[in-house]
Amino acid sequence: MTIESKNPATLALHAGFRQDPTTGAVAVPIYQTTSYQFDSPEHAANLFALKELGNIYTRIMNPTNNVLEQRIAALEGGAAALAVASGQAASALAIQNVAQVGDNVVSSTDLYGGTWNLFANTLKQQGIEVRFVDPADPENFRRATDGKTRAYYAETLPNPKLTVFPIREVADIGREVGIPLIMDNTAAPILCRPFDHGAAVIVYSTTKYIGGHGTSIGGLIVDGGNFDWEAYPERQPLLNQPDPSYHGAVWTQAVKPLGPIAYILKARVTLLRDLGPALSPFNAFQTIQGLETLPLRIREHCRNADAVTEYLNRHDQVARVIHPSLQAGVDRVRADTYLQGGYGGLVGLELKGGLEAGRHFIEALELFYHVANIGDARSLAIHPATTTHSQLSLEEQLASGVSEGYVRLSVGIEHIDDIIADLAQALDRAAAAVKAAA
Repeated sequence: MTIESKNPATLALHAGFRQDPTTGAVAVPIYQTTSYQFDSPEHAANLFALKELGNIYTRIMNPTNNVLEQRIAALEGGAAALAVASGQAASALAIQNVAQVGDNVVSSTDLYGGTWNLFANTLKQQGIEVRFVDPADPENFRRATDGKTRAYYAETLPNPKLTVFPIREVADIGREVGIPLIMDNTAAPILCRPFDHGAAVIVYSTTKYIGGHGTSIGGLIVDGGNFDWEAYPERQPLLNQPDPSYHGAVWTQAVKPLGPIAYILKARVTLLRDLGPALSPFNAFQTIQGLETLPLRIREHCRNADAVTEYLNRHDQVARVIHPSLQAGVDRVRADTYLQGGYGGLVGLELKGGLEAGRHFIEALELFYHVANIGDARSLAIHPATTTHSQLSLEEQLASGVSEGYVRLSVGIEHIDDIIADLAQALDRAAAAVKAAA
C-alpha cells in the first residue's frame, strides 16, 4: 500500500491493495482459479520448500484471499493473517496449530455455543482437552494451567453473555509461562484491538460484522507477530520440534528470513493444506466488500444498540437487559478499557413472562429476522437456549450466560425509530399472549 495510515476507515479501503497490476482495476478482482503457472522448475521447488513465498494452489493461498488477509492484519496491527472457510474452522485451526493429543487449552466459559461444542466434544475426541474457567477472576486461568497447557482462549465480547473479557490480565499470566492468548474478536471488530492488550492470536468469523450482509461464510486467523514462540521450546513443541509433515522443518527457524510469522505460516502450509478448509475467492471478495464499510456500520450498530438498551431498560415487560453499558464495577471498567468507540451491536433481554413470553416475542417480531447469526446490516433476533446453545447442558448454558428466557438481539443499521417500533409491538403482543394463556 502506498498510503500510510493507522486509521481503520482508511485501512479498510486501502490496505493490501491499490490496483490490479495487469488491468489497473481498483476493485479487488476475484481470482477464480485452482492453480498457478510456475516460472520454472526451480521456481516451483523454491515455493514448495518455502525458500520464497508465492501462489501454489488455491487450497493454500489465493490472490483475492491475500488482499483480505493483508487488510485485516493491517487493521489489527498484526504480522500476517490466514483466511479460512468459516469462523468455526478458524477456532479449530487456531487450537490445532499448537495443541496435539494429550495437550490441553484453558478457555473462558463465556463462549458462543458452537465454539463450546467444538471444544467440549470434537477436540476432546481428537485428544485435546479444553478446560473451562470463569473469566471473572483472571487467576482461574493460572490455576487451570499445567505443563501440557498450550494456549488460553476467550471471546472479547462474549456472545451471548456480553461481559467483556479481561484481555491484558490473562495475556500477562500466559506470557509469564509461554502460553499465548487466542482472542475471538468476532463481536468487536474495530472496537477492540486485542494485540494492543497482549493477545498473541486473533480469530474471526467474518460471516458476522466484517462481511456484514449475511451473504458469505468465512473466517480469519491473525498472527500478532508479538509472541516469542522460540523462547518456550518445551511449552510450544509443535513450533519448535521438527515437523515430519514438512521435511522436518522447525517452524521457528524456517521462517526467520520471512519475519515473525511462524505460527501463521505453519497453520497455512500444514493444517490448511492437509484439512482443506479453504475460503473461496468469491467469498473473500464479498467479505472485502463488507470490510470496506465496517468502520461506518459498526458506529451505527453501536448507536442503535445503545438506544435499544435504553428503551428496553425502561419497559415494564422487560425483567433484565444485558448490555455492557448497564454493567457496573470491574465488568464496566473492562468494557470501557477494551472497547473503544462503542459497546457493540448485541443486546440481551429477559422478559417478565419467562420462556413463553420470549417465544411469543420472537414470533411477533416483524422487522427483526429470526435467524442464527449476528452482525448483519439488518436486525436479527434469536432464543439461544433452544437454538445456538441447545446442545449444551443446562449447567453449561447458564455458565455461558444463557437462561431459558434469554433473547439475543443483533441490532442492525435500520432507522432507530423503526427498530424500536418493532420491539414495542412485539413486547405488547407477547404480554397479551401470556396473559391470555394464564
